[in-house]
Amino acid sequence: MFRAKPIVFLVIWFFGVFLGFSQANAQNKSQNLDTAYIEPTDLLFAARWYLSHKYTNLQIKAPETGRRYSFDPNSGLNMGLGLTYQTFTLNIAVPFGFMNPNRQKKWPLFLDLQMHAYPQKWIFDFYGQFYRGYTMDAGDLLNSDEKYLREDMRVNMVGLNANYLFGGDKLSLAAAFNQVAIQKKSAFSPFVGFEGYFGSVKSDSLLLPTSEDVAEFNFDKSRYFQFGPNAGLAGTLVFGKGFFLTGVASVNYSVGFAEYGRSNNLFKEWGGVPTYLVRGFFGYNDKRFSANVNYVHKNLNLVAVGPFDHAVNTGNYRFNLIYKFQVKRKFGEWFYRLNPMRIINKNIQPY
Repeated sequence: MFRAKPIVFLVIWFFGVFLGFSQANAQNKSQNLDTAYIEPTDLLFAARWYLSHKYTNLQIKAPETGRRYSFDPNSGLNMGLGLTYQTFTLNIAVPFGFMNPNRQKKWPLFLDLQMHAYPQKWIFDFYGQFYRGYTMDAGDLLNSDEKYLREDMRVNMVGLNANYLFGGDKLSLAAAFNQVAIQKKSAFSPFVGFEGYFGSVKSDSLLLPTSEDVAEFNFDKSRYFQFGPNAGLAGTLVFGKGFFLTGVASVNYSVGFAEYGRSNNLFKEWGGVPTYLVRGFFGYNDKRFSANVNYVHKNLNLVAVGPFDHAVNTGNYRFNLIYKFQVKRKFGEWFYRLNPMRIINKNIQPY
């Protein structure tokens, strides 16, 4: 019952990739972009060097005590290169060993697909997390001073968040995230939307060590599905010449179910639960250069079932150095013929 179906994940992954390419940061000229607030720079070639860390952790809550046991994935810091041109963005990063000396060696591989797209009046977030192998710091344990290792632990989570940004003609989140535009004046806007998530957790034995005396709420597998509306506020504060500070926050109320398993016993319940999503961006951005940091964090509280209660938190933080330059017309026309974005966005120009 808890076994993941690869074909389902493959279809959702393909949809997420398509969403990322089709929506990635397009500033659509037909939507009355206010150039007094936003200056498009999608015809400048942006070369990017960046550091990033993606994660999906699991927090198990002890009933009535407020104590939390936090499992962290065996991921690490990635270093990569990327480009943005004609609203097309591609980034590739690798977790080099010298940057991650504390990672467990020879543990199972994992896959983390996060796609955050910011067309002019929309916010899209796609999550496809398939993690293998988790650890818990000794500080989270009452009866041990050693790091707790669970190579067998598997966490899957797939989700989609979509929001309509009412003031997208004056506020560009793409300028803050991928720097395909420049926010010239401060602007703020409310947004509303919808989100949905499903996933599972599974291990070969009970997740928490028996030495913790937590038999009441220990489990070896779980699964969940929940969805619901959300609403929030986004804004960018522009100061100095080219500096910006952007914040986006939303709250959601989801309905759905959670199911926990222990040995051959299953515990399931339907209900509702609040969640939230926050993101922040800070840096400098002009027509030639950009340096910035950004952070995206999604809290996904799950429906509690008796003493069983846990949350899945996923996110990404990144540091970018970007150099922008004008390319020759011949290159622009060649790239335009290959650019898959022109099939979706008819407003893209070759040069």
